[in-house]
Amino acid sequence: MEQELRTAAGGGGGLRAHSSVCFSCALIDGPRIQQLLLHCAAALESNDVTLAQQAMWVLNNIASSQGDPNQRLTSWLLRALVARACRLCGPAGATQAAPAPRERAMSVTELAEYVDLTPWHRFGFTASNGAILRAVAGSAAVHVVDLSVTRCMQWPTLIDMMSKRPGGPPALRITVPSARPAVPPLLGVPDEELGVRLANFAKSKGVQLEFNVVSKGPSTSPTSSTKNKATLCQDLASVLSDPPSLALRDGEALVVNCQSWIRHVAPGSRDAFLDAVRALNPCLVTVTDEDADLDSPSLASRIEGCFNFHWILFDALDTSAPRDSPRRVEHEAAVGRKIESVVGADDADGAERSESGARLAERMQRNGFAGVAFDEEAAGEVRRLLSEHATGWGVKREEDMLVLTWKGHGAVYTGAWAPS
Repeated sequence: MEQELRTAAGGGGGLRAHSSVCFSCALIDGPRIQQLLLHCAAALESNDVTLAQQAMWVLNNIASSQGDPNQRLTSWLLRALVARACRLCGPAGATQAAPAPRERAMSVTELAEYVDLTPWHRFGFTASNGAILRAVAGSAAVHVVDLSVTRCMQWPTLIDMMSKRPGGPPALRITVPSARPAVPPLLGVPDEELGVRLANFAKSKGVQLEFNVVSKGPSTSPTSSTKNKATLCQDLASVLSDPPSLALRDGEALVVNCQSWIRHVAPGSRDAFLDAVRALNPCLVTVTDEDADLDSPSLASRIEGCFNFHWILFDALDTSAPRDSPRRVEHEAAVGRKIESVVGADDADGAERSESGARLAERMQRNGFAGVAFDEEAAGEVRRLLSEHATGWGVKREEDMLVLTWKGHGAVYTGAWAPS
């Protein structure tokens, strides 16, 4: 491949002409694209600017933000590689990527439509809610500390399910920290207003709800840039290590809910984060995140992981929405932002880094937690959710966890844990 690229190039313009012939048909399959991406990554790691530029020219001929799933994913990977190359050799040394779609804050209705397009988020909501209901059965008061980037979209369903509990619903408290990653999906509504809406909904269901926002340090506004992860971890640690700020009460069943959150905690701070959670003595901790290892120090390994994992959502979206659908574009842009973080930064503590469910399970066990298996009722609720979506979606059990799959590939895991 390397010799082919160098021979094809003969100069920047020559490469474009060659690639338009040789890479426009059968050779545009996934393995071929992945091979080109890995050559580009290896060239950047070895500071071979010429080879990196040649690979990017070929990739630029393949990538299309309006094409098939492979082409659309390649366009985001190329954008991230171009940004990295520009830092290495300046703008003149790399092909130019199209500008990224501008992130915008959604309304509550738009966020609901975004979340409902695929089961990517609802899977974790459904599985976690099932585990929570089982863990707090018989409790008169429940307190959920919600660590989530999806802005309380999980809770209307839980409230509705609690309202139907035999013997009457518990009193429910939900506490959210103001310190959170400013990542898509962004919502243009403050937490306090969300709390009022949730409380009104709960009242209509006969559930007593108290909603609290806990602030330590400056809050993260929906339109601000991503907060420095070290500062975010410090702010969150100050909340978790200060029980009075959470107003913990005797007799309440405490649940800590982590939805798409762990990957935003710096890898070097994750054990300390879990230690702080365990010190609260919750009856249950639920963790949902993406089932991928994207924290390798090797750029080539991270590129390979990004291509193999993020292809899942790009392919699934191709069955769920037209290619020009605004919701689809927003989902892809959110993935593109993750890719830019994974590809662009070698400092893992300053970037978004996911770890697989298997590795998370090992981390939880090291930090004094034991897995709580999902019962068949919770698994059945997940299957009913998936029946409303494309046939490629499925669910499997991996030890005590449930894993959302697309065409057999693991996508998102949810685990429930209790202090051991």
